[in-house]
Amino acid sequence: MKSTPLEKIFPILKVENNCIINHQADITVAFKITLPEIFTMSASDYESIHNTFVKAIRILPPHSLLHKQDWFVATDYTPDFDKEQSFFSRASERHFNERPYLDHSSYIYLTKKGETKRAASPMNSSLLKKNLVPKQAMNEKDIEQFLDKTGQFQKILEDSGFIKMERLTTEQLASGDNPGLIEKYCYLQLDGQPIIRDIELKPTLKVGNLNCQIFTLADMEDMPSLCGQSINYEKYSTEQTRFSVGFTAPICQLLSCNHIYNQYIIISDAQETIKKMEAKALRLHSLSTYSRENTITRDATNKFLNEAIAQQRLPIKAHFNILTWSERKEDGKEIRNQVSAALAQLDARTKEESVNAAHLYWCAIPGNAGELPANEMFDTFAEQAACFFNTETNYQSSISPIGIRFGDRLSGNPLHVDISDEPMRKGICTNRNKFILGPSGSGKSFFTNHMMRSYYECGAHIVIVDVGHSYKGLCELVNGYYYTYSETNPIKFNPFFIDGGVLDTEKKESIKTLLLALWKKEDQSYTRAEYIALSNALQSYYDKLDKHPDIFPCFDTFYDFLKNEFNHQLGQDGIKEKDFDITNLLYVLRPYAKGGEYDYLLNARENLQMLDQPFIVFEIDALKDHPILFTVTTITIMEIFISKMRKLKGIRKVILIEEAWKAIARAGMAEYIKYLFKTVRKHFGEAIVVSQEVADIISSDIIKDAIINNSDCKILLDQSKYVNKFHQVQSLLGLTDKEKALILSMNKANDPKLKYKEVFISLGGILSKVYRTEVSLEEYLCYSTEEKEKVQVQAYAARYGSMQKGIAMLAQQLRSAA
Repeated sequence: MKSTPLEKIFPILKVENNCIINHQADITVAFKITLPEIFTMSASDYESIHNTFVKAIRILPPHSLLHKQDWFVATDYTPDFDKEQSFFSRASERHFNERPYLDHSSYIYLTKKGETKRAASPMNSSLLKKNLVPKQAMNEKDIEQFLDKTGQFQKILEDSGFIKMERLTTEQLASGDNPGLIEKYCYLQLDGQPIIRDIELKPTLKVGNLNCQIFTLADMEDMPSLCGQSINYEKYSTEQTRFSVGFTAPICQLLSCNHIYNQYIIISDAQETIKKMEAKALRLHSLSTYSRENTITRDATNKFLNEAIAQQRLPIKAHFNILTWSERKEDGKEIRNQVSAALAQLDARTKEESVNAAHLYWCAIPGNAGELPANEMFDTFAEQAACFFNTETNYQSSISPIGIRFGDRLSGNPLHVDISDEPMRKGICTNRNKFILGPSGSGKSFFTNHMMRSYYECGAHIVIVDVGHSYKGLCELVNGYYYTYSETNPIKFNPFFIDGGVLDTEKKESIKTLLLALWKKEDQSYTRAEYIALSNALQSYYDKLDKHPDIFPCFDTFYDFLKNEFNHQLGQDGIKEKDFDITNLLYVLRPYAKGGEYDYLLNARENLQMLDQPFIVFEIDALKDHPILFTVTTITIMEIFISKMRKLKGIRKVILIEEAWKAIARAGMAEYIKYLFKTVRKHFGEAIVVSQEVADIISSDIIKDAIINNSDCKILLDQSKYVNKFHQVQSLLGLTDKEKALILSMNKANDPKLKYKEVFISLGGILSKVYRTEVSLEEYLCYSTEEKEKVQVQAYAARYGSMQKGIAMLAQQLRSAA
């Protein structure tokens, strides 16, 4: 078979000044565009995007052409094992290694035709020309006007708030050290080093070892009878909600094979087009008596003309095609079936090009859309043609240094998502606080563990108040402090130990609050004299410690100081018993001193570096009903987090209160929770509250008023059990109908081959998405709340000497057995 060097027939003359110029003197400006993410928009959003495209098309001058090209390339996730990573981060990279997904890139080419009267026919193609010389020179004034219009086009699209556009430079368009966009298309190469591939046009279209097929939407008979801005996505819809995706989603993101979707709109002279249509209508009228087909065509033409004039529609010509490719020729039948099924969802008929496939491939070269033949176009209006534009893209990762790893909803491709700092920078949120709602079994513990682990690895200081031992594995793995109560190992604190040894006002107030709580009942008040006496006692005690560094600060030594030196000092100062009854104080505090019932509680000698410890868990399940232990614990929690909040400058602080908030609120900490949610943002912190039942929200004023109103980030897990009464949750949380549809779509179409749960995240009521919470086997073993799995993990940790080694060995054995 005779071959022709590509450079002899290649239609692109040159690329300069960030423009493409072909041999027909067409000048093209190219943009890379960023579209909204799929599964994040409502029907009204799609309508807004559609209207924006129509407005942008209408400002393009006559004899111009819009070519939108969307690439969907099957890609595998490539992990980065070179950078330094934690145990879980590396395990996550291994878990997602080679995860397949469709990588999407979208481009718009705006072309001004150099020869406006040339015949748009396959016979006029540069493929068949011997001499590639423009017949007319370009007019500089026309070029300047065209570039102005392209700038207006870009401005209209970007002002919508949905689309971002980047003008492509000469280096990005033409080949340099890396393949340029033109070269990428010609050789169907998305990235990597330049590869030269032979292009075969007969008997079938092939690019190197890639077998290509082209399916067209170029004939009105094949087009759907109705089109719109969006369609209903049944997999995620419910009886109460309609879940929308873009009209072309079935042939774009949802078509799981390598393909390029080309969309062409040719803007000709509107008046000239209407004049030709009028003449056509007259001819058809004359011939209508000879054929019923002529009558039907005449009526359709008249209807087209009436709509164009009455509603000021812009008549244009359009063409759409799908270019697919695969390495194995036998895959062609399966691809044909996939494309046919996708087009059937649009109510369109499948037409596979054979004779004209090579020419359609040639026309889609960036900058060469002007060669699209007239017989491959159909007449329509800009409003209808814009319905066939792809208006969405894949989920995007954040470049923020802090974030959480989620999976995108469609393929599970791992993403880096910032739900704390980035929304603040963009003005979406005014605080970092979060409210999490998820019933039992919804994956709530996995999500919160995953989030806390991510924050910890980003350098945050975390305090967790838990009920149910959900964070024990993670706390042990990161060598954090884990406070819990059992008969054999009772909970222990030491509020008298000071990091740094300096008694500041906050620490003093915290200890006084604790002493007063132990001394007085809830219904008893204290006098001013008693308050001042305790303050003096504490100051004198710490003055003594400064002079005697061999004395260990704890409740025992403080009690001895009260009993001896301070009691003697009161006598010398003449303090009367009615002003300060130290005998009563010593009697009430006696159970907490050496030999007393609770002598362990305030005399801890380990886990004392509270300010410097970045991960602290208080498990209060066993003591939430104990009046003394719970009071001491809640005051300690308050003191620890407030101390971190005020002293750790420039360090992120996080407090997570699980279901324990109900017990804490009863214990008189309601005001503390309100204070936290209102002020923590000023100290680079965030407060997070987790609730399990809808009834908890309704019944608690703290949740409704203090927490929800001051949590710009709302996180919900599977709400399927509340589907029939979700309007209550929607009203209380202030969720939109779009957010309701997203929430009720969770876990309705999960991949059965993978183990994960979905999570809904709303940021400021402006940005809402659903992600996969998919973790590695190592993370699963650490986060699991199943008793059998927890016992197994603890046994392996004990056998191999650490939680990390135990989890690693157990995961290895489970994979081998699978």
